[in-house]
Amino acid sequence: MASGMFLIQNDGSLIEMEEQAYPSEDHLQKLLATYPNLLAGNQIDETNPRRWLLISREVGLPSEEKGFDRWSVDHLFLDQDAIPTLVEVKRSSDTRIRREVLGQMLDYAANAVVYWPVEAIQAKFEETCSTQKVDPDEKLRRFIDVSGSPEDFWKKAQKNLYDGRIRMLFVADEIPAELRRIVEFLNVQMNPGEVLAIEIKQFVGTNVKTLVPRIIGQIEKEPREIKTWDEKSFFNFLEENSGSNGTEVAREILNWAKDNGLRIDWGRGIRRGMFQPLVENEGHIHHTISIWTHGKIQIEFVYMEPPFDAEEKRQELMDRLNKIQGVSIPLSQTAAAHPAAELRGMQGAAARLIEI
Repeated sequence: MASGMFLIQNDGSLIEMEEQAYPSEDHLQKLLATYPNLLAGNQIDETNPRRWLLISREVGLPSEEKGFDRWSVDHLFLDQDAIPTLVEVKRSSDTRIRREVLGQMLDYAANAVVYWPVEAIQAKFEETCSTQKVDPDEKLRRFIDVSGSPEDFWKKAQKNLYDGRIRMLFVADEIPAELRRIVEFLNVQMNPGEVLAIEIKQFVGTNVKTLVPRIIGQIEKEPREIKTWDEKSFFNFLEENSGSNGTEVAREILNWAKDNGLRIDWGRGIRRGMFQPLVENEGHIHHTISIWTHGKIQIEFVYMEPPFDAEEKRQELMDRLNKIQGVSIPLSQTAAAHPAAELRGMQGAAARLIEI
């Protein structure tokens, strides 16, 4: 089929390009993994074009805490601001692109922000790098350039998940009108999340091939104000979502920290709140734990200084914590940056977490 697209060769000859369907969905998926720039980062953000770090293809997603993978998203990328970007690929000839793919993607996003720890994302990235025979730290350093450290990048990815700051991209050779309207509607409603469709048409001529991406569904959004939590808003939300047991434990920790002169740092986030008791010593701030409005308590190894960069020291601290009656933090998480446990059931023991 004539497309009206022409390519002028160096010798002055003219090649007429014809639009051609992709031979398979997998073919288009491989193109995206090999050439992430096809995701049109310059169209998504003209002033600060998005760059893409491929985490993995076929990334599994659980539907419950520590559950088995229930779904699999075609691609997971992070951009330079560590915003998780979920990509689902379909050919226009696949009838599922009109409705079913939307429900799938919303399932992915809703569960990713709750049940997808950044450690799992980091592990997937390392697996991909191992397959490519490249060093993951070196690849990440090249990607973030001089803007920060790998550790800061993964922390930012975790925070983006907690805040619901994710991007969903539907990719096809042609985006049906029904999907276009739904994407536009969802993109208006979602904030800070983003929903877009990308149409990547393929044009073929004699010994040449051209791929042309086009963003669909982009709108101007009013920035949503980030919420700064305080004691009242934190405990009101925690009571609604974790019940009286979790609230009692969090209150016990907060009171102990105040009584012992620790500084309380209240978090900022649209969807979730937290507070951290901080130890100040000779002008230096030491992180301890974080307590979240979704009823979790995290040991903040990622912010702790040596000797807790060593696995044996993390294990030693975890052993001491788990000797406290009522405390049970899975030992398998000691290598993680944020080992976590439920607040419920720690009554009378919570303050000992910081004291140790």
